[in-house]
Amino acid sequence: MILEEFDISKNHSLAAIDIGTNSIHIVVAKVTDINRFKVLTSDKEVVRLGSGSRDMKYLNKEAMNRAIKALKRFKLICNDYNAVVRAVATSATREAINRDEFINQVFEKTGIVIEVVSGYEEARLIYLGVIQALPVFKKKILVIDIGGGSTEFVLGNLGNVNFGQSIKIGAIRLTNKYFPEGITSKKRTDDARTFVKSSINPIVRALDNQGFDLVVGTSGTITNIGQMIIENGYGNGADSNNINNFVCTRDAVEKLSRKILKIETPDGRKKIPGIDPKRLDIIPAGVIIVDQILKELNIDSITISNYALREGIILDTIQKSRGSESLGHLSDVRYKSVMTLARQSNFEEEHSQHVSKLALKIFDSISKRFNLTMGDREYLQAASVLHDIGYFISHSSHHKHSYYIIRNSEMLGFNFNEIEIIANIARYHRKSHPKIKHDAYSRLDDKSKNIVRKLAGILRVADGLDRGHNCKVKELEIFLNKSTIRIKAIPKKDENVNLEIWGANRRKKLFEEEFGVKLEIGT
Repeated sequence: MILEEFDISKNHSLAAIDIGTNSIHIVVAKVTDINRFKVLTSDKEVVRLGSGSRDMKYLNKEAMNRAIKALKRFKLICNDYNAVVRAVATSATREAINRDEFINQVFEKTGIVIEVVSGYEEARLIYLGVIQALPVFKKKILVIDIGGGSTEFVLGNLGNVNFGQSIKIGAIRLTNKYFPEGITSKKRTDDARTFVKSSINPIVRALDNQGFDLVVGTSGTITNIGQMIIENGYGNGADSNNINNFVCTRDAVEKLSRKILKIETPDGRKKIPGIDPKRLDIIPAGVIIVDQILKELNIDSITISNYALREGIILDTIQKSRGSESLGHLSDVRYKSVMTLARQSNFEEEHSQHVSKLALKIFDSISKRFNLTMGDREYLQAASVLHDIGYFISHSSHHKHSYYIIRNSEMLGFNFNEIEIIANIARYHRKSHPKIKHDAYSRLDDKSKNIVRKLAGILRVADGLDRGHNCKVKELEIFLNKSTIRIKAIPKKDENVNLEIWGANRRKKLFEEEFGVKLEIGT
């Protein structure tokens, strides 16, 4: 999805699609107020995208076909509501070596653009969903989302994420590893519990002495466990049809766990009241994960939220749209993540912020003429701030090191493709122009390549205008005519900017090639 397509002022509907390891979910919503929305319809389909590969390194053909079939149907729903679509893929797609094949097939057959997000970004979006479903905005909450391929942990308060981590345990992944065909035994169960205990140990250490007011569970595994707790009489008379805000006690989870795990086959589990028939094979793994997490983190109870990732996608899109509309710069969560990475890399703040200011001045002066978007502006701002962080590794080839650091970071608010775009823009702020022989650049789609070339062209000129890293150029005046763009550098009082003019002129070729103009830079 192109974020600029979603315009709150035009009262669009927005569809969020969550492409998970076990299921694909869709929610279509209408914006009703600032940061609020009304769900118009929702649906889900179990596709088992992560099945067929024990280590989840490949998406097999049958799983991809099931997912594409579901997405075709969901696209028809989106069309009925004239909804702008934003689709986010998580663990199974994120880890698959052949994920690009899947993403390309989905686009070709449905027109849906898939964003792949990091585990940390997934956790943030889940938290945004939870604060729409429960009255917990002012509370410090720990959100635990147990999916098919991974489990996300996020500590949030007042809309901000204080801690987020994803670990590679999920109901399908654990089933593939320990319960082939959903068949349990005491040894398999004991081995699975040991594995889960070991896997969550880093979370236990990270959350030690953190403290939180409430623990919230989200997604299909915990929701079905809650329904079974109620239907089996462990839920104090609650209504299993209204699971949101239901509190599962650790004692109730332990009782349900014993009941599920003493039945060795999926067929035998059919008689358990409240069980989802599509989870007969994976529910033993799911209940082990929940039970073990509660024990290891010493949690007495977990409150269920009906909202999770897909509703978080809705809210995040609304916030980004409002941010672009009203602020004209990086949204708050994106800006914070960029600055956190920059400071962790000991960046030269004065130079980087000055280059960002100059780059954005050039961008704003030419954006209308060359159809550049607010999303492009955000990429340029992020890359400008981060372009020199490669110095943290080495002065030599620092532009390549900048690419490496950005590409391998988990910047909140950005998906994988956006991070790749920003990393490439930063990489090309000096030395070679983008070339197909460069692996990282060649992997981008054509649209992203075009964005990188144009924005790198702007960044190279802006960086040249602070050649001496002393911010001598106070301001820019920019004049456009049909075949020429003239940049007038206005120096600070009593400053000589000959070096800066030379530096910018030396770097202007990519700009001229991409925008098809002659660039004149002087005072």
